[in-house]
Amino acid sequence: MTALPSAVPPRAAGAQRPWIAVLEGFLGSVMILVGSVGVGWIANGSPMVRNSLVIAMRTEGAGVMTSTIVLTLGAMVLLRSWLRLGQRLISWGPGSLKVVVTAIVAWGAPLMLAVPIFSRDVYAYTGQGRLMAEGLNPYTDGISALSNWFMLGTDPSWAENRTPYGPVFLWLSRGVVALTGAQPDLSVLLFRAIACIGVALCMIYVPKLAALHGVDGARALWISVANPLFLISFIASAHNDALMVGLAVAGIYFAATRRGVLGVVLVTASIAVKPITIVLLPFIGLLWAGHAAGWGRRFLFWAATGSLSLALLWLMGLPGNLGLGWTWALTDATPGYTGYSPSGFGGQMLELLGNAVGLDGMAIGNGFRTLLTVASIGLAAWFVLFGDPKQVVRRTGLAFAAVVLLAPIIQPWYILWFLPILAATGIRNNWQIKVCYVVIGFFVVFGAQDQLFVWDFVTMQVGSGTLASVVAWGAVIYLLVLDVHTRKLLFSREATVDALRIR
Repeated sequence: MTALPSAVPPRAAGAQRPWIAVLEGFLGSVMILVGSVGVGWIANGSPMVRNSLVIAMRTEGAGVMTSTIVLTLGAMVLLRSWLRLGQRLISWGPGSLKVVVTAIVAWGAPLMLAVPIFSRDVYAYTGQGRLMAEGLNPYTDGISALSNWFMLGTDPSWAENRTPYGPVFLWLSRGVVALTGAQPDLSVLLFRAIACIGVALCMIYVPKLAALHGVDGARALWISVANPLFLISFIASAHNDALMVGLAVAGIYFAATRRGVLGVVLVTASIAVKPITIVLLPFIGLLWAGHAAGWGRRFLFWAATGSLSLALLWLMGLPGNLGLGWTWALTDATPGYTGYSPSGFGGQMLELLGNAVGLDGMAIGNGFRTLLTVASIGLAAWFVLFGDPKQVVRRTGLAFAAVVLLAPIIQPWYILWFLPILAATGIRNNWQIKVCYVVIGFFVVFGAQDQLFVWDFVTMQVGSGTLASVVAWGAVIYLLVLDVHTRKLLFSREATVDALRIR
């Protein structure tokens, strides 16, 4: 896409020295690393719990409070540095991509060494690897079937749960356990390394995918990968979603460049990590068929895509007699809802209203959530069947977003499933980017106060959750009201160079 002549308006004069934002973000990540030692998730069987410094940070009130403040402030510093990097690179000229890549590496490096924060699912991965090592089937057996499972850090909610992951990730988990002997700290590091493969794939293919759509690759990468929610969720938390997303983005890119077989293989590998990306398969078929394809050719390539993917998944399930056991995760939805999802919040309001007028509020709320789930499937089908044939990748992102956002349960990192696709096809510098700021900021704040580990016997004048909430919302007020730079992001109506550069 042709760059605008000359450059940057006077108000963008501050769009210089991006290294300041990079250094600020590095400081924020180091603060997260330090704070995680005191309130992150350490397995009871880890030798770290016997370290004198760790003991002081985790068993004394002053140590826990300090750790909470440092970690929460670090997350907010990282959020600010991401916002400021976007402001400093507002012209998105030559060299911007290198700066964004440098920022991702600099901000992600300290998180590689952090104690898991915002989630401890990574310890469940070790448990599932142990199940595989002992000849048990994670699709039928819970982690409680293992001896000493609780000492290795797994959340009790996983005790009787079947795994919702695909066969490729189960075999990766088996490999990690074989290499580490299920030692929790080494296992976390290896699962982080696996997650970083997904991060690297996103760093490579998001800019490439953006280039196909006339979108600035540096800006797309800044929105989708450099943001603090992505780095914390996919590196510090070591979620396997990172590998799932990376493989999916790479598969979409290859399908969009008419290398359909490779696209199907990569997206199938993504499904074999977490099955939710099965939503992408119909769009891969469309990309493989080409934008000029008629209905007959589309159905032919849908059939080819589905057959090839199913055959690969069947072959992947043969070792260990795993079969297609992962399909339960698609047909047996997790019960409950999250209160901040549109489905969950709307259902709660309707339930209260129904009870207030003497009706069965619970039935009304459940009906509403079911209706939205059905609507999400309908929307995804609509995007598959209709729309601009030259905007299939955009339709892919919108369909994925519909499935995620209308579901009863939305975990903070779920929005990262579709964000790289939407960023690569263009997020305008208007209400669209403002929604990104709000959603990413909300989930960073939510995670900072929701997932902290503190022993019950630790005495503190203020609870860690309350303390984290005060610090986080205080930082939000600072960013929105006091910071002369970041407060412009939500409330300024002025057009920017980016608004002109993004179609």
